[in-house]
Amino acid sequence: MAATTSEVESSQQNVTENLIKNSKNKLRSTSEHVIRKRLPPRLPKSNKDIYVTNKTSFKAQLSKCEKLLDSGESELVIHGLGAAVNRACNLALQLKENHYGTVDLDINTSTVDIIDDFEPLTDDVDYEVNRRQNSAIHIRVFRTALIGMLK
Repeated sequence: MAATTSEVESSQQNVTENLIKNSKNKLRSTSEHVIRKRLPPRLPKSNKDIYVTNKTSFKAQLSKCEKLLDSGESELVIHGLGAAVNRACNLALQLKENHYGTVDLDINTSTVDIIDDFEPLTDDVDYEVNRRQNSAIHIRVFRTALIGMLK
């Protein structure tokens, strides 16, 4: 006996539902939930910490780092998370090039736990939390030569 198209469609739907139920990262319908991404944990903020994002202008981030180094700061730390890791690396390398090798880099990578909240739009759907991990980079930019020696 040949299976009808409705039987084939229902069996495919059952297979898809089982995959979703058994998968580690469950797929959630956006029509039932609103995704609220919590802020990632941050290290204690000081004057020498620069948190790099893709939304802020690269030129503005570079000028902020330049001002810190020109004001006599001996070191600064550039932090990048997720997609901003590439921009953080570019920023540190640009600083090293602009200062003609008088600054050096100390690079550390890590993994950061991030939490997303799925808030229900209706009362018949449960509140859910998704935990995921994202890569991070911490680049310490420090002086290897004193400013007075260059003058």
